Amino acid sequence: MSSTAAASGLVVFLLSVQVIQSQDGWGVTYSPTEVCALKGSTVEINCSYTYPSRIQHRDIRNRFWFTKKKDREPVDLKTDSEYSGRVEYRCSEKWCSLMIRDLRENDSAEYKFRFMTNQPGGKYTGSPGVTLSVTDPRLQVEVSRSDSTWSLMKCLISCVLPDRPSYFWYKNGQKINTGSSSRSVNFGSLDNYSCALSGYEDQRSPSVYAPKLPSVSVSSSAEIVEDSSVTLTCSSDANPAANYTWYKENQTRPLSEEPHLVFSSIQSSDSGQYYCRAENLMGRKRSESIFIDVKYAPKLPSVSVSSSAEIVEGSSVTLTCSSDANPPANYTWYKENQMKLQGPESVYRFTSISSHDSGNYHCQSENQYRRINSTSLVLDVQYAPKLPSVSVSSSAEIVEGSSVTLTCSSDANPPANYTWYKKNEDSPKASGQIFNITDFRAEHSGSYYCEAQNNRGRSNSTLHLTVVADKTTMIIRYTRWTLVVVIPILLLLVCLWMRKKKALSSTTEPHEPIETVELHSYPDYENNSNSAAQREDSEEQEDQV
Repeated sequence: MSSTAAASGLVVFLLSVQVIQSQDGWGVTYSPTEVCALKGSTVEINCSYTYPSRIQHRDIRNRFWFTKKKDREPVDLKTDSEYSGRVEYRCSEKWCSLMIRDLRENDSAEYKFRFMTNQPGGKYTGSPGVTLSVTDPRLQVEVSRSDSTWSLMKCLISCVLPDRPSYFWYKNGQKINTGSSSRSVNFGSLDNYSCALSGYEDQRSPSVYAPKLPSVSVSSSAEIVEDSSVTLTCSSDANPAANYTWYKENQTRPLSEEPHLVFSSIQSSDSGQYYCRAENLMGRKRSESIFIDVKYAPKLPSVSVSSSAEIVEGSSVTLTCSSDANPPANYTWYKENQMKLQGPESVYRFTSISSHDSGNYHCQSENQYRRINSTSLVLDVQYAPKLPSVSVSSSAEIVEGSSVTLTCSSDANPPANYTWYKKNEDSPKASGQIFNITDFRAEHSGSYYCEAQNNRGRSNSTLHLTVVADKTTMIIRYTRWTLVVVIPILLLLVCLWMRKKKALSSTTEPHEPIETVELHSYPDYENNSNSAAQREDSEEQEDQV
């Protein structure tokens, strides 16, 4: 086996096991049985042959190689126009070779050797023959990792060459050295590398290089809505092809080790920054982050009050509604299902809360996807008792001896406690909203007031009670008043009239003797009249309500 030094090519072989064909002393042995050669090069195929001992070498009259038959007879390559001028035989006793120059791709075929003698039946073809594959110098750089910092490159060819050829290495398209088929480079190098065979510099291997900056795309160009299907795709120019890993910002655990990150039903919690990493045996590269903004309807709103303690009338109170939503929700506040406040605002403020603000409140959050109500929040505003209202059981006159019920009521939170007092008396008369007097007497007349009190304050209200005598008592009193008071007054008036008349008479008749008239006084009646009048006045004061 030999190789030519011609620039047109090299002789190349793929070694294989020898095959010997033998039949009654007839045989052909090919070594090798498979040959790989580069396009444009020269190849030499060899064989040895045997024949029976009754046949002499001088009996052999023809030896040739063929690939085709015509009229069922093999066609000598030298007579085939496709091989014209490119085929040469070199044969000796029991050995023969075929040399083909300027190999072409259509030269790929199975080549067989045939020899014939002048003896009857003295011809033989070695079958199967030698398979020749003609190809371009298909070089490929194989990459492996020697350690964490170095990558090892090997220049491989599709055919095994008989000799040790020279290789050229290229860095970013520039020739850097010749010689070995292997080369080490730093892992993560930004350069690209290729190789070529000496004499075939214009047929370089594809370049190998670390991944370029990966690009990231989203399956949907519109808004990403919760529960929809979303796919993120990572791609990077790299040779060898890159492997991909997906991450979410601030998380170390990978989400996927595929070029695609698929969300079959994306959730609001999936919103965030994502990036991918492309890596091959030459290096790795991280993509820029992409923000996934998942739109979703408002979640169930939560409501809170600014003060965790008791709410006191007059204080400042703020209600806050919060609902997770994208885009942000608009809020509406309701009291007992009546709208109170509407806007982007999530708070409802009472600068000075009053008792009238007590009640059930809830908020409603809404965006373009839906609206949802919160649970109710109860505002229990505490306040001191308002001015009590006091009432009497009877709207008519209070008659001596009757039963009287006084009732006191006051709006308060927490509810008030009640205490009854009589004016100018220190000790309370009763406790509770109701004060009963079962047998009302003159001494019960006077001003009463109730005091309403809770832990927020106190307030009171006054009521004046006056007793009135019953009818029988009134008739007796009237008669006594007439006798004791009216009659003495009438008598006194008569006396005065008589004295005045007498005086006039003495003036008109001066010579007549003066008549002395004795005026009788009635001291008992006067005294009785005065004392009775005093008693009557006192009783009237006690009876007035």
